[in-house]
Amino acid sequence: MSLGLVSAMRLLFITATRIGDAVLSTGLLDHLLAERPGIRVTVAVGRLSAPLFAAVPGLERIIAVDKQSHNRHWLKLLGKVALTRWDTVVDLRGSATAYVLWAGRRLVIGKRRPGRHRVEELGDLLDLSPPPAPTVWLSEAARQRAAALLPEGVPILAMAPAANWMGKQWPAERFGELAQRLTGPEGMLPGARIAVFAAPHEREQAAPVLAAAGARGVDLINCGDLLDVAACLQRAAFFCGNDSGLMHLAAAAGVPTLGLFGPSPDARYRPWGGKAGFVRTPESFQELTGDGFDFAAKACFMESLTVNAAERAAQELWAKASGA
Repeated sequence: MSLGLVSAMRLLFITATRIGDAVLSTGLLDHLLAERPGIRVTVAVGRLSAPLFAAVPGLERIIAVDKQSHNRHWLKLLGKVALTRWDTVVDLRGSATAYVLWAGRRLVIGKRRPGRHRVEELGDLLDLSPPPAPTVWLSEAARQRAAALLPEGVPILAMAPAANWMGKQWPAERFGELAQRLTGPEGMLPGARIAVFAAPHEREQAAPVLAAAGARGVDLINCGDLLDVAACLQRAAFFCGNDSGLMHLAAAAGVPTLGLFGPSPDARYRPWGGKAGFVRTPESFQELTGDGFDFAAKACFMESLTVNAAERAAQELWAKASGA
């Protein structure tokens, strides 16, 4: 095959709206890029997650998919991609889009498989075992902005005390206490700075952690887009946060990552990677949710997870990640 034909190959990668699922899909995209050197990439993704893909090698276009009633967003997407001949179309939203496009290969996600992690499900599309791990692509500009926010020197403990719904948010005061323990004189990161990450509308949840951090706190609430956040996370020595998109982003960035779980399934959504781990409430996901559980309930279901349990899990993961 000539170099001209290789450079003309195109990949359409339709991925998730939610940040966490979008992050988990990056490993599959990375594998496809390695499989097809020089391929041009178009990523269709939810607007909030779009910055994650801004530095993808060979990126030709990002199409922000804004969900609309009666599936009109798929018709809009189709109007933007229908005239292109695609080498590969990947649809991780399970729509019919891939089947109406000209494509040499179609990879479309199917129904969930019980007991399988989302990363494993994505690897199943190409029979990959082990599945490709999530990754991040950083621009030099994002690295420079992160270096200005978090200069080298004192180690950084990253904390993300918010989540996309109240039920799986560990009480913020406990995040503050855990941060003090882990960075105290007897902690695993004595004297470390405590960087607190959250979106602008989550400041109330993050405020107690910043207050507990005192002079060592670094306010990274609304520090930039997700690419900037990823670059900042990569500079941390350790991350601790609720089950969230930031948790998955930290793990993808290669940071030792501890996820806190309660009313969400750790078997499917635990942070992925050799430096990742999780701790959950004494109750299982099934015990907490049961039949007829209201995922929109404005109540915390993480109260039974103690600071002692989280601290112990952090220390164990730190020892493992450090090779101790």
